[in-house]
Amino acid sequence: MRVLLIEDDAVLGDAVRAHIASLGYGVDWMTRLDDAREALASVPYELVLLDLNLPDGSGLGLLRALRQKGSRVPVIILTAQDQIAARIDGLNSGADDYLVKPFDLSELSARAAAVARRYAGNPNPLLRLGDAEIDLARRFVTVQGKAVDLTAREWAVLERLVRHPNAMVTRAAIEESLYEFGAEIESNAVEVYVSRLRKKLGREAIRTVRGAGYKASV
Repeated sequence: MRVLLIEDDAVLGDAVRAHIASLGYGVDWMTRLDDAREALASVPYELVLLDLNLPDGSGLGLLRALRQKGSRVPVIILTAQDQIAARIDGLNSGADDYLVKPFDLSELSARAAAVARRYAGNPNPLLRLGDAEIDLARRFVTVQGKAVDLTAREWAVLERLVRHPNAMVTRAAIEESLYEFGAEIESNAVEVYVSRLRKKLGREAIRTVRGAGYKASV
């Protein structure tokens, strides 16, 4: 999942970025709306974490502009404004969820995952992939009843595939979900992660679409 974090508080922004990255996701952190607009124009983000009070304007304006353009990117508002009226305004402007600062990073992860599942069309966190059972909410995998340990990046690749079961996902799309701006991407990184997942989950779990990408046969 590629995440855009729009937050001008240095301490909170650094903590959120580090937490999202620790889950294996690519995260770009912007502190201004103009930089966020440029990022949104160039990257197909799967989640936006949006502060409301930013140095160059209100995050609600950006949110409303996105929805007016027809963008369906999930947006979770992160703000210190805890009034009911402010929450209603944010949700009515097109936000998918609303977290009041200070918040627990684990709660942010859970809400982000739930929003992503809804947008993928399947809010059920439990999936079966061949002999593997996947719990997207708990980030837990078993194969024939035995727990399987996945690294953060392996999990991120698996999640990217199973959120769109039986649909082909290109290597470029997987790379975009893993790496932030400026990150060095090894030419065979995706192939390495897919190979590791096949060893842990079974060779038939992930199919190669020659010359195109990969499919998770859920």
